[in-house]
Amino acid sequence: MLVRDRAFFTSMFLTVLADQILLFLVPLVIFQITGNVAWSGLAFFFETLPRYLTFPVAGILCDRFNPILLLRISRIARAAVCLVGIAGQIVFGGVWWLIGLSALVGILTTQGMLALEMVLVRGFKDQRFEKVASYSQIASQMGVVLGPLTAAYLMALWPWETVVFVATGLFFLADGIFMMWRGQERLEGQPAGERRHPVADLTTALRLVWQLPGLTRAILQAAGVNLIIGATLATAAAMMTGFFAQSEQTYAWLQVGGAVATLAVLTLTAHVHLGLNTLGRTAYAFICLGAVLTGLGAHPLIYAAGFLLIAGFDKMFNISVRTLRKEIIPPAEFGKTTGIIICLNNLSQPLAGLVVALFAAGDDARTVLLALAGTMAVLGVLTFRR
Repeated sequence: MLVRDRAFFTSMFLTVLADQILLFLVPLVIFQITGNVAWSGLAFFFETLPRYLTFPVAGILCDRFNPILLLRISRIARAAVCLVGIAGQIVFGGVWWLIGLSALVGILTTQGMLALEMVLVRGFKDQRFEKVASYSQIASQMGVVLGPLTAAYLMALWPWETVVFVATGLFFLADGIFMMWRGQERLEGQPAGERRHPVADLTTALRLVWQLPGLTRAILQAAGVNLIIGATLATAAAMMTGFFAQSEQTYAWLQVGGAVATLAVLTLTAHVHLGLNTLGRTAYAFICLGAVLTGLGAHPLIYAAGFLLIAGFDKMFNISVRTLRKEIIPPAEFGKTTGIIICLNNLSQPLAGLVVALFAAGDDARTVLLALAGTMAVLGVLTFRR
């Protein structure tokens, strides 16, 4: 599969590399400008809320239009937004240009993520989905490994506006390589879903979420996981470079360590056939443990251990949820229903950023992290019982 679809996975890697450069850059630059973790949390809230609220609309579009076309539009538009953001920063200045750039890129990434999910479901029907999802996550994690290092070392040489320009070039390169993928032929001629009024589409998706077995519990579990993911993303730069007084390069290597841990977990998931329940429970427990360790904040190494557990097992939990969706959602309703589910799953991420903005003190977010870890644990006890 990797040889046959080399262009597909290479394109995915380059797209994620560009996204990760931007994701690394934003909280770090904002913290450098403001010197306050609360600002990082507030920026994370404004960046992520539009991204996740867009998922239902993106899902409807995926059921109505060719996902290949939507995937390409997402990449090219992200590159265009980066160029506009750089121009705005040069002309007007201010941190809000960076936040706005990230918010728009995030919305377009939402459309790209759902379109990619449709491609994986429809274009790889001859493969076990857990294996396909694991390989796609591995390709993504290769971008996650190099993204923070690339951003950190480029920022040591150039201003952040130049680094954003590099990410723009990567989006264009990814799209060019994607056009070389012959697997696009496997998606041609597949019927689109029934066209209804968008409100009817959303009503249908919400009804399926409520009625299909296991989806509501999975959404609550994912909300617990994403509370921790959101808080970690919003505070990691401030905790490492501020509270623990580590360098930007050390923070970048922490991100790389998280990506390597994820690769190891994904490789295990791809080659060992575990039940969905086992995947979900194992990942949830280790993420909760990692949240406790980051909240203790007694030493940089203890924080790093917690960070690695969160990063490593997040994608294992993600695979369990994606596999459940693929198995029980009707194909004609897959895009819109998946969009609603991902929106509900991830609204806790901007909520975590808002909690950080309201309750974190200076560069110390330990109390907030421990409180959110406790919330996740309660959700796990309530939803995994049976």
